[in-house]
Amino acid sequence: MKGFDYSNVKEEEALYDKLRPLGKKIINGMYDINYIGTENIPEEGGFIIASNHIRAFDPVYIAIGVEKRQIHFMAKKELFEIPVVKTLFKKANAFPIVRGGSDKEAIDYAERVVREGHILGIFPEGTRSKDYKPARARSGIGLIAKETKADILPVSIYNCDEMKKGTKLTIRFGELIPYEKLGFTEEGAREEVKNCAKFVMSEIVKLWGMGHCE
Repeated sequence: MKGFDYSNVKEEEALYDKLRPLGKKIINGMYDINYIGTENIPEEGGFIIASNHIRAFDPVYIAIGVEKRQIHFMAKKELFEIPVVKTLFKKANAFPIVRGGSDKEAIDYAERVVREGHILGIFPEGTRSKDYKPARARSGIGLIAKETKADILPVSIYNCDEMKKGTKLTIRFGELIPYEKLGFTEEGAREEVKNCAKFVMSEIVKLWGMGHCE
């Protein structure tokens, strides 16, 4: 995408780390948000965070829970066409991707994020769910996992109501899925990428099915 530098991966540590506590204060003041399973988050090394997607602020909710590290989230390129949003997203490590097509630059960048030891954030569905329930995953996450041989951390965002002050929201981090369990073989059949995406989404659905913490 024009205007975004895909040539190298950088982390804007100063701004990201300043925005996180501010976001935490705002979100905690608005919602009854709870985090479960944060002990499952690796403290080092590259991996993929994969979550269901229900709201525009989902990356913020997840980033607040990953307190010791930064995440590089994929975001639809249309958001980067808004000057103020583009500047903020770039400073928060997000990068643009064209939805519904082949975006080699963005895919290559995503693979580089993982290979260089960072966390890549993906919403496998590719768009927000209109009924708050997890939907079918697209194959992108399987493609990136295959190319990077990355482990995947499934995450669920659970909420079944319209968001208003005091609404309960549960963010649940599952156990890390080792690359070896994603179903890839040396033969590399085309279906393996789709099957990986389905498997990862099924793990997210299991977490989502646990509902709110009590």
